[in-house]
Amino acid sequence: MDKSSGVGVLDKAVSILDAVAEQPCSLADLVRVTGLTRPTAHRLALALEHHLMVARDPTGHFVIGPAPMTWAAAGDDLRPRAEQIVTELRDATGLSAQVYRRVGDERLCIAAAEPATGLRDTVPVGSLLTLRAGSAAQVLVAWLPDPEIDTLIRGAAYRRADLQTVRHRGWAHSLGQREPGVGSLSAPVHDSHGRVVAAVSISGPQDRLARPGAAQRRLLVDAALRLSTRT
Repeated sequence: MDKSSGVGVLDKAVSILDAVAEQPCSLADLVRVTGLTRPTAHRLALALEHHLMVARDPTGHFVIGPAPMTWAAAGDDLRPRAEQIVTELRDATGLSAQVYRRVGDERLCIAAAEPATGLRDTVPVGSLLTLRAGSAAQVLVAWLPDPEIDTLIRGAAYRRADLQTVRHRGWAHSLGQREPGVGSLSAPVHDSHGRVVAAVSISGPQDRLARPGAAQRRLLVDAALRLSTRT
């Protein structure tokens, strides 16, 4: 199938986006994968970076940027209900609240609510975070098939035994896994077939979540259940 739209510069830019959506790319990688000349690939990659369509990882490779992730989160059919849930959860706990979806080996924040005062764990909607650290990551990985768990657990801040605990008690807890000084608590959202499709989280200062109380757990699990029954 011919992928050309007849608008050359647009087709070239999309070829770069397709490449970085697959994996991080150096400039040489972009030239090889897209077939563009080095000057053209460089010029378009920088323009896409300016518009937040692509970004750089810590090694300097081009990766998909925050703008497409924000659009993806905005278009998620779970988001309107998730926004209501995180707002209610924030108000009930006084902590930051988020809903995450799995995207490959990362998790996408599709809804978030921050307390008006106090220390916040700010995670903007559209943020992509690792699946190898944090309580939400544990929830999104715990119910996956074993081969996928085997892949994602390599280099993770948690162990397979931790995932077994998550499945047994129905919620996950982490302290300082994703960010020093930050704690979080997460519970799974299920679809009508019982599959885990998202994770609801509360997060904030580690001392407030060092030992999750019964009230915090109840509020979180109830929020996840309410989102599940409407999914």
